[in-house]
Formats: sequence, structure tokens, C-alpha cells
Amino acid sequence: MQPSVILLLALLLGYLLGSIPFGLILTRAAGMGDIRTIGSGNIGATNVLRTGNKKVAAATLLLDALKGAVAVWVAPLLLDPSGLLAVGAAAAVGAVLGHCHPVWLGFRGGKGVATSLGVFLALSWPIFVITALAWLVVAKLSRISSAGALGGMAVGLVAAWALAPEAVAIAVTIITLYVYARHHSNIRRLLNGTEPRIGEGKTPAAGPEGQL
Repeated sequence: MQPSVILLLALLLGYLLGSIPFGLILTRAAGMGDIRTIGSGNIGATNVLRTGNKKVAAATLLLDALKGAVAVWVAPLLLDPSGLLAVGAAAAVGAVLGHCHPVWLGFRGGKGVATSLGVFLALSWPIFVITALAWLVVAKLSRISSAGALGGMAVGLVAAWALAPEAVAIAVTIITLYVYARHHSNIRRLLNGTEPRIGEGKTPAAGPEGQL
């Protein structure tokens, strides 16, 4: 099989795994209805948290990250047992795209941060640790969830080019730029000083767009 075909299949496999809408599945299973009718309409953990159910939100966060990691781990095993790093990297990009644009939900999904953390873990655990720590530090200092997510992704990108092989660094670059694009409204509010801080009261219908 041609390398280009293998990479394309890895991208598709990653997309299919990433498109599993755990936020929607878990909230419906918990009897909370359709998460897309709450807050931002996002299927990610941040919006699930707006239901008030922290356990379901935490489960959504973990499963959204896990599906990204699984995509990176499984793709080389199925498509290239030799373990070509580019295959996992392609699956990583596909998983984030799948989470953001699941075909099952009219291509309207989350913003990709949790799934990005999962693929970072599978691609290179040091990048995952650096990204997660930077996210926590920026979020704690700024008290703004989106600032933490975006700051963590930016630091993770620098770490990827400093520590990881080129295939991984390229995948992290594509993912980071895409996550930033998905957060365009959050970035605009950050620049305007109107992005809500963590814990600020918001009605479900008026809440800011989720970060995950």
C-alpha cells in the first residue's frame, strides 16, 4: 500500500474515532437531554459542566481525550505495524477534526482541546505534560478557562518543535492552529477584555462558547 494511502486511511480512522460524541451520549444517558440545547450548544466537557453535573463533565473530558489517544495508538497497529510515526500523527489530526466536525451531528462538534490533549499524550507524553501544566498555570493566574486552554496549546507547540520528531511537531502545529481558529470568538473576547472568568455566573442560554 502506498504511503500516501496509508496516511489518508489513518486520517480517516482518526476522524471516525474522534467523531464519537461522548458529551451528547453521556448527557442523554444521564437523562439530561440534548447538550446541544444548553449554553453554547457545544458537545465538549466545558458545556457539559453547565448542566451542573461535574461527574458527567469529567467523564466527557476523559473520554474525549481517550478517543484521541486511542486513534494515535490504533492507527499504526492496523495500517502500518512497523510503527511509522507519521501514521499516528495523521490519525491525531483526524481525531481532532472528527471531534470538531462529527459527521453524525451535521459537522457541529466541540473545540478540540480535550481531544488534542489525548493525542499529545499518545504522540509524546512530555508534550502532554508540558501542555497540561501550562494550561493549569495560565488558567489559575488568569481565572479564564479559554486563556488556559490557548496558553497551554501555544506552550505545547513550542515544546513539540523543541523535543519531538518532525512528524509529531507538524501534527501539533496543524492541531494548534486549528484549535486557535475554533476559538476565534474567545480570542476576540480576550482581546476586548470581555471573556468571562471561571466561576462567573451565566445563564445557560447566555454562556460563552465552551473550550473543549
